[in-house]
Amino acid sequence: MKKTILMIMTIASMINNSKAQEVEVVQENRMDFRDRCLFGIKVGVNYSNVYDTQGEAFQSDPKLGLAAGMFLAIPIGRFFGIQPEVLFSQKGFQATGMLLNNTYDFTRTTNYVDVPLLFALKPGGLLTLLAGPQFSYLMKQKDVFANATTSIDQEKEFENANIRKNILGFVVGADITIKHIVLGVRAGWDVQNNNGDGTSTTPRYKNVLYQATIGYRFFNY
Repeated sequence: MKKTILMIMTIASMINNSKAQEVEVVQENRMDFRDRCLFGIKVGVNYSNVYDTQGEAFQSDPKLGLAAGMFLAIPIGRFFGIQPEVLFSQKGFQATGMLLNNTYDFTRTTNYVDVPLLFALKPGGLLTLLAGPQFSYLMKQKDVFANATTSIDQEKEFENANIRKNILGFVVGADITIKHIVLGVRAGWDVQNNNGDGTSTTPRYKNVLYQATIGYRFFNY
């Protein structure tokens, strides 16, 4: 009789322990899913310039611009995920050069909508590594001439330049997530140059930028 009672108590204890472990696993998985799948917004600065110029001799200097938008982190495994983003991204440069046998000195500001599709690797802890293609659409371009010798013809050349609206690029970076705060750094560059059909006489170039942002994830789900 005592052996039977002892056996029943042992079986009951094992069942209770098994149920408790199942609850812990479910809760752990839910917490893990909520922690890794998140939506948020961010704001920061771009430090941009251009590279790979063709056809015109000019020297460019970097300039600062605004970066702001939203992101969505989607897990596809324990260590991997996808992070699409939509950003307002201000790029541009300051430059001097020669056009129509005259020197020019101006600042170009370009407003883009950037849509990076980033592949995320989370090795552990607070760090997430990111890399992937970026699709950029040019919304607005502003040129400011600062040289008194700049001619009206030069200004018209820049205004009438056939500029590519849609540009493919590439982005690499990293995020550090501390609870609801996300600190991010990026480096990005265009794969295509800005020239629409090859007929423009203004400098042809590709954008390059370094970006730093701070973000807030509103909720986990």
